[in-house]
Parts: sequence; structure tokens; C-alpha cells
Amino acid sequence: MAFTISENVAVRGISTCVPSSVHDINDYSLFTETEKKNFIHTVGVQKRRFVSEGICSSDLSVAAAQKLIDALNWDKNDIDAIILVTQSGDYPIPSTAFIIQDHLQLPDTCIAFDINLGCSGYVIGLQTISSMMGKNKFKKVILLATDVPSINLSYHDKSTYPLFGDGASATALEYDECAKNMYFITQSNGRDFDALYIPHGGMRNFAGPHSFEEIEYEGGIKRNMTHIVLDGMRIFNFSITKVPPQIITLMELCGNSIDEIDYFFTHQANKIMNETIRKKLKIQADRFPYSIQEYGNTSSASIPITMSHILGDPNKMYKGETVLSGFGIGLSWASAYISFENTLILPVSDYE
Repeated sequence: MAFTISENVAVRGISTCVPSSVHDINDYSLFTETEKKNFIHTVGVQKRRFVSEGICSSDLSVAAAQKLIDALNWDKNDIDAIILVTQSGDYPIPSTAFIIQDHLQLPDTCIAFDINLGCSGYVIGLQTISSMMGKNKFKKVILLATDVPSINLSYHDKSTYPLFGDGASATALEYDECAKNMYFITQSNGRDFDALYIPHGGMRNFAGPHSFEEIEYEGGIKRNMTHIVLDGMRIFNFSITKVPPQIITLMELCGNSIDEIDYFFTHQANKIMNETIRKKLKIQADRFPYSIQEYGNTSSASIPITMSHILGDPNKMYKGETVLSGFGIGLSWASAYISFENTLILPVSDYE
């Protein structure tokens, strides 16, 4: 278990962006009417947003970041770093953060790099960059968490296609000696890496003609080797077993109780999974909000999208004791306790 404390870093703002194209579960032809109702009730997804052809992670990220920079009236020359958490970069190399840096016209003094993470990535991204800022006194930093999983989904895979959606987020952090400490716990288990992965397209299994041949599996599922593979039961058992004790440990290490927290923003994985976690922790429903019904599982962007969905207001600053928890890919799980003070959280915007 990695427990870290980040000092002298304040979250100034959060902006999120989703594609304008809405895909409703009721339009999914491979579900019967009964399956549609059951899926919405148990998994929690009613709609998702998918990018149109030619739109990539960098496009959504630039839109989210530019909106936030404008809202905060930041001088781009003061931005010392831009970090992108994603599993769907524009190219295998280089890091997509370089492309975003160029499109935003950030100075050459700005550090840019990617972090290859999904479900837990927003929390680990905050942990990584805030620890760098506190030690090195970076003035201002933009953390992006963006994924477009729809590109790697098979329409004929009922275990993944109805679940995932695309989305982007930008979070502005600033060095502030008066800021309250942030607390993080991160853990991982690489033994189960294949519970959620894409078999082909990397260096181990380079994509070739055979990678795109559709294979039929049990239950009528069809996909090729470049599509996302999800072992839902393994992910479910892992999440409900590992996440609650991590959050309890985080509270103990911070000297706080669960009752003192205003909101718990968790990765929007699956409603029945998340509800199991909530009930194990005995958290009231109004402090454990969802956005999965509107946007699906948006991977690394799901926590900030939920915050924007619930708290987004361009005319109001958010202040509150908050726990963030991401879990899934890797397998990995990470939680943070953050006292937000005067943080601008913008409503979710559509990418046109």
C-alpha cells in the first residue's frame, strides 16, 4: 500500500467535455426489451456519448482544457506542466500530451507526458502531479483525464458495448502554501491484468490482418482481438472486496470519519457494484452520486465527469470534504481525501 501526502497544492478548477452524439440503450438492437430494462436497472447505464469518426482524445482534451483556462483567466505562459491520463492516445508514440500542448499553444517550458491508466487514473494522476508540484513548486499545472473506449468496442459484445462511453476532463492545480494537505492511497495487482484488456495492438501482439478477424464466443458475443475484453465477474469481486477497506484505511490515516465527508465520488463502473461498495461503507445515497446513467463508464474521466454532473456551476465555487475512489484496470485501486476550497467546477459541456 502506497500512502502519500501532498502539500501546498490547491485544486482551482475542473472542466469536462463529452461528444455530442448520444447513444441510448433503448436503441441497442442486440438487447431484448427485458434485457434493456434489466441493464438500466442493474448496471445503471441509460445513455453514453461516442466520438464521431476522426475525433480523438486530444480533441476532447483540448476543448476541456481551453474552457477551464479561459474560465480561470490563466496566463498560458504560467502553466508549467500538462499531464494526460489516458488509455486511448492519438498514436502509439509520442505521448498525446505533446499534441495537446501544441494545440493549446503552451510554452516550451511546459512539461508534457502521458500516464497509461484508466479507471483509477484520475486519482493516481492527481497523486503524481501534486507530489511533483509540492516538491518542485510548479506554479500551475493542468491534469487531463480522457478516454475514448468506443473506438475499441465491438457492437456484438453485450458485455462491453452498452457499458462504455467517451469523455474528457481537465483539472487545474496551483501551488499554494496555504492549501490543505491531500491524502492518497494507491494499490495494484498485476496478476489479473487480463480481467480488462485489449489483446492485440501493442508490442507483444502486434496488430495484423488476423487481429481484425471476428471471433464468436459463448453467449453470442462476437469481437476481434483489437476490441476490449472485460471479465465482469472478476472485476466485480475485486472491486467490492478491495475498495471498501482501502477507503476505511484512508479515513483512519487522515484522522477523519466517513460521516465527515460531504461527497464520495467513485469511478462509474457499474451501479450494482458501486451500490455494494456504498452499502458496505454505510454511506447515505445522497453523498454517493452517479453520472453513469447519462454517460456510461468513461474510464479515467468518470470521476471528474460525475463531479461536473452533480456540482457543475459556473457561478459558484465548491467547498467540501471529498473522497475520490477509482478502481479497475490493472488491476488497480486508488483513493484520495481532498478538502476542496473555492474550486470552480464547470458543468459538463458537449464537444461540437
